[in-house]
Amino acid sequence: MREEVTFSRNAEAIMIPSGERVLVPQGARATITQSLGGAYTIITDRGLMVRIAGIDVEAIGKTPQEVPQIAETAKVTAETIEELVGEQLRTCYDPEIPVNIVDLGLVYLCDVHEAGEDGRYDVKIKMTLTAPGCGMGSVIASDVKMKVEALAGVREADVEVVFDPVWDRSMMSDAAKLQLGIW
Repeated sequence: MREEVTFSRNAEAIMIPSGERVLVPQGARATITQSLGGAYTIITDRGLMVRIAGIDVEAIGKTPQEVPQIAETAKVTAETIEELVGEQLRTCYDPEIPVNIVDLGLVYLCDVHEAGEDGRYDVKIKMTLTAPGCGMGSVIASDVKMKVEALAGVREADVEVVFDPVWDRSMMSDAAKLQLGIW
């Protein structure tokens, strides 16, 4: 996917692969190279590769992604929350790899437990990165936390990045291996 865009306003972005926050000015021109999970990887007219997400996607003429919610008539249970969390995790991507973090095998634990008497739940997630030195690690973990906490019925998400066990390609789903062409 390649699409030329012009920023209609200043927008916050994250440089890839360093994870450094930058401001892309109004009028800047860029090319969208990847659009996954409501985030866009773009190359600016100055040659920077950046990630745009959330409300800032409006600056490039895109609509922010909606969060899946539980139907009002549905009973909120740990199982329904776990299902929605799984859906949300499948919308989280490393901006350099076009496969979601679940299929990449980066999610090691997703524990859902009732937070109190208000019927909401806390979610504990342990995940890893494809490389320990990945500058985007905190960005990906923050994306996971934000998307999970946006779900109705979730009080808090605790996202921990761990490196034990060390990730390797064998943790990827068959679909991910096929998509990346690494059998």
